[in-house]
Amino acid sequence: MRRRFDSCRGRYGCGVHLFDTARRSIVPFQPGRAVTIYVCGITPYDSTHLGHANTYLTYDLLIRQLEERGHKVTLVRNITDVDDSILGKARELGVDFLELAKTETARFHSDMAALNTRPVASEPHATQWVSEMINLISQLERKGHTYTTQGATFFDVSTFARFGSLCGYGHDTMLNLAAERGGHPHDPRQRNPLDFVLWQPSLTDEPSWDSPWGPGRPGWHIECSAMAMGLLGTTIDLHGGGTDLIFPHHECEQAQSEAATGTTFVRHWMHCGLVAYAGKKMSKSLGNLVFVSELAKHADPRAIRLALMSHHYREDWEWHDEDIAVGSRELEILLAAARQNNGPDPRPYANNLRDALKNDLNAPQAKQQLVALASAILKGGDDPTAPQTLTELANSCGIKLDTLGDTPPHNTPPTQ
Repeated sequence: MRRRFDSCRGRYGCGVHLFDTARRSIVPFQPGRAVTIYVCGITPYDSTHLGHANTYLTYDLLIRQLEERGHKVTLVRNITDVDDSILGKARELGVDFLELAKTETARFHSDMAALNTRPVASEPHATQWVSEMINLISQLERKGHTYTTQGATFFDVSTFARFGSLCGYGHDTMLNLAAERGGHPHDPRQRNPLDFVLWQPSLTDEPSWDSPWGPGRPGWHIECSAMAMGLLGTTIDLHGGGTDLIFPHHECEQAQSEAATGTTFVRHWMHCGLVAYAGKKMSKSLGNLVFVSELAKHADPRAIRLALMSHHYREDWEWHDEDIAVGSRELEILLAAARQNNGPDPRPYANNLRDALKNDLNAPQAKQQLVALASAILKGGDDPTAPQTLTELANSCGIKLDTLGDTPPHNTPPTQ
């Protein structure tokens, strides 16, 4: 008879604790049975790299744990198919920005499928939500939070007393990050250097929409507010992304959303650390990206998941070329163990794994329990439930072991 190895399984609301960026501490995550999650998606002007994978696999792992505990999760992840970055890249390549977005979005979907991520409930494209963005800006204008000068409409941060409360950064830090991450603190049109654009005139080779403030296009931050609230309501249970989005993007999102609605925008803010390669943050501008699609030519995507699980989601860390070899060896151990007939009592490993994931989604400890159980199974035992339990635990982490005969490739990916 099959044993129930986890008394919490299938019972919603069972003790998940997560770090909340705004509260700066690990707190209970206590949504209702239905959970709404918005994760900032890609700007599709290049391939999916490990920084993307690290972020989206984190939220995939969280969603799987919530579903195991009886929650029904609605995930919305947007596609930013119009902003300064994609327009600049399309101009550089001499292609239409929507064609570039279509190509790279398809590549992204292929990578996410290979990594076995949960499907999104909705994937709004910014270009399809411009009328909602205009309505939101108009709402902010009526409430006195905006000003328009020389064809550009800005959010006036002096009208929102809590600006800066999400990030907790000092004024000088916010100024530096705004300049580094798409803002224009030295724009003479701005009343305050931390004000941010809601609507701007388009250049002659850029897309343009009609608006009450003249023809132009939306700013970056207003896009996510319109899509998130339009699909999930004025208050969202959890909003996520990389730590590089805390400021200015998410800070500005919170300000404009709450200024418009007068209610809490996000109950829980969750952010993932950044991935470096060759000693520097992995970024397109530095040209030091490790692409998922290239890794997957030489290694099983499940090995990529295992390699990424070696790091806690809040950790900034550096990818090394040999990391994928470690993940591949661990996958071989898991697959070999899943094919055995018996093993040790799996319940201690299962409980430890679930406890690790309940405690701020500690993926490294969870993986350690997976590999430890697999290694113990390979040493023998008399419990026939052990291999199946291993398979179930791995599946709960997004690693499918139940396709027998499937073996990972042994090729070592080339170094960059």
